[in-house]
Amino acid sequence: MLETVDLDATLSKEEFKKAHDPLDLRLAELQRQVRAAGIPLLVVFEGWEAAGVGTAISRLLSPLDPRGYKVHTFQTPTETEALYPPMWRYWLTTPARGLIAIYDGSWYWEALKRDKPAGPEIYERVRTFERQLADDGAVILKFWLHISSREQAKRFKKMKDDPALAWKISKEDWRRHRKYKSYCQVVETTLRETSTAYAPWTVVPAHDLRYACLTIDETVGQALETALQRKPQTVSVVPSRLPKRVSPLDKVDLNISVTHEEYSREMPRLQKELLRLEHLIYPKRIPVAIVYEGWDAAGKGGNIKRLITGMDHRGFEVIPFAAPEGDERTHHYLWRFWRRVPKGGHITIFDRSWYGRVMVERIEGFATPEAWGRAYREINEFEQELTSAGIVLVKFWIHISKEEQLKRFRLREKTPYKQWKITDEDWRNRKQWDAYHAAVTEMIEKTSTVNAPWTIVEGNDKKHARLKALKTVAAAIERALKRKNGRK
Repeated sequence: MLETVDLDATLSKEEFKKAHDPLDLRLAELQRQVRAAGIPLLVVFEGWEAAGVGTAISRLLSPLDPRGYKVHTFQTPTETEALYPPMWRYWLTTPARGLIAIYDGSWYWEALKRDKPAGPEIYERVRTFERQLADDGAVILKFWLHISSREQAKRFKKMKDDPALAWKISKEDWRRHRKYKSYCQVVETTLRETSTAYAPWTVVPAHDLRYACLTIDETVGQALETALQRKPQTVSVVPSRLPKRVSPLDKVDLNISVTHEEYSREMPRLQKELLRLEHLIYPKRIPVAIVYEGWDAAGKGGNIKRLITGMDHRGFEVIPFAAPEGDERTHHYLWRFWRRVPKGGHITIFDRSWYGRVMVERIEGFATPEAWGRAYREINEFEQELTSAGIVLVKFWIHISKEEQLKRFRLREKTPYKQWKITDEDWRNRKQWDAYHAAVTEMIEKTSTVNAPWTIVEGNDKKHARLKALKTVAAAIERALKRKNGRK
């Protein structure tokens, strides 16, 4: 890709002005149109040091309404950022629908800031991130500003002689300049491995910045015009499971129970053990994410309460999720969950989670068949990223029978201090028990993986359900601690 670039391409001031004056008007109008259409735009700027990225960004944004864009700069992860999965800091900056995000440095930092080409897992992580955003309607454009080694040296020397600019060129920049040829292989491999139909790279000759800026702005304009002409996809999703397949839910023995004596003995012991484990994971920076899903009235709240009883409140957080609101509705559905993943040494408990996409959003029609159909892959990819980053991920489905649910609904109605727990929506959801049963079955079948398995908890007996959940969490943390210690 780099070798075919014509670095001698130039543009006179007169040619630039003639082409750019109408282009500015066009870009301003396109910004208004994509905002009205709810299309998010991500523009990535990468390139050689001193290639003119700052100038190119300023020129692109000059005709645009500043209320509709934001510029992000990424460099080496901070101490706090390093406690999260690599893609966490980038997900937080993805733009809402209709807005523009400009990246001076980006999620390519890990691939580009090295002396040899990255491993395949890094490129795959990037492709996954961009594909998920593109599938959700985002337009992603990526520019590599290219200059020769000789041109870079010329600009470095000029900047060195200017007190206002000398600070911008570091010893590391000079070191990389001396390895320009080998670094070209890193760039070439990165561009080739991550230039896709949904997020293409454009290599921009940058010896002449007028030519570079016009190339970038025209590319952005063409991409936005194409996006505005796109028609919504309509995909028919055929259920993958056979109607007569035995559901994993049907294999659960809901008659399992524990005695009061066993519960009274085991619960305090497990709670003390979890406090001990919480103190062990903190210095080792092991993050833990615990997901609770289950039927209405299955006992998730009570289960969570027993899980955290006795733990140090400074080390965990319980986050309930309902229907998305505000900014959550204007982003990719995984955005709000990426924002709350645990950092190293901490525990996050999700009371409902990203699985709403393939359950309530599917059943109630809040997500299109195309959207919830691809969510299984997106969820598996999301969880793979979490566990690859060292997060201990535990997922519970609290299962009860339809009869037990009715019994608990009626008890809530009759008990004054529990009446707030029962709503018309609970009764309405109960009427769709079979539809939810099928959705949960498919969810478990498609998202129970080696790195993130589901634990189905027999919930008719609350005491048994609580003990099983605490034992499962303790065992998962113990395994993580053994792995951590084994690496030393």
